Amino acid sequence: MAADPDGRSMRERMLAGDPYIADDPELAELSLRAMDLMEAFNSTSARDPRKRRRLLSALLGAVGEDTEIRAPLRVDYGAHIRVGARSFANFGLVALDVAPITIGDDVQIGPNVQLLTPTHPVDPGLRRAKWEAAEPIAIGDNVWLGGGAIVLGGVTIGENTVVGAGAVVTRDLPANVVAVGSPARVVRTIEADGA
Repeated sequence: MAADPDGRSMRERMLAGDPYIADDPELAELSLRAMDLMEAFNSTSARDPRKRRRLLSALLGAVGEDTEIRAPLRVDYGAHIRVGARSFANFGLVALDVAPITIGDDVQIGPNVQLLTPTHPVDPGLRRAKWEAAEPIAIGDNVWLGGGAIVLGGVTIGENTVVGAGAVVTRDLPANVVAVGSPARVVRTIEADGA
């Protein structure tokens, strides 16, 4: 296991948002574990909800009560993803959890949404040397991410916000707004109903 001059492992560097080498043996083993659990989850019938829930709980860092994630699901490690209660993710969620991904309660995620925490250096030499970094993603309670939306690392989306289908979220979005486009921009405010 490689370590930096401060004695931190590549996983500790990764989770701190510092540059790290992705093909570190410890990270490779964690990734293989996630791939095994993903394969099992993605091949388990929807008619066996207990087994699907057990596999999802083993794969992800936390899964709230009455949360459903439809297969196929793709993650890097899984262990850095926390999903609140009563949330729903439709088919094809890609959640690359090199940094933590936090999804609140009552979140609705459309098909083929991508939550992408990894970043890569612009410098070609650093990329060739396999250096990477990552920034966390936080999705507030009662957010709706439309189909095909992409959320980049370092983004926080406030509660009750709606992100339109196909939008690319490159910056934080406040609570109670609708955002669309690429890059996503706020087009209106949502009146809170207290429900």
